[in-house]
Amino acid sequence: MSDLDLADARRTLEALREELLARNEELSVTADDPLVYDVNFADSGQVAAELGENQVAIAVAKEQLDEIDAALERIDDGTYGRCEACGEPIGEARLEAIPAARFCIRHA
Repeated sequence: MSDLDLADARRTLEALREELLARNEELSVTADDPLVYDVNFADSGQVAAELGENQVAIAVAKEQLDEIDAALERIDDGTYGRCEACGEPIGEARLEAIPAARFCIRHA
């Protein structure tokens, strides 16, 4: 990839990273958070379901953050845009759709 393409990829990945961090912060629940309800709350089942959904969303975002961080490391070490399975270039369309892609379409 050219230096310009790598700069664009870095900007895209960093923007995605910031979005995920912001989303995680919105979803995080602490003991002082008003979303933590008493177990005797009338609709505690709904509260538990919503808290469970938040936990899953946070876990998914954490996985995505890990993938983005790994992609940024690949940019730094010069391996970004290469399939980890075969070493061939990952298609531009795939990288546009999935900037943190680790594999070409054949090995996805």
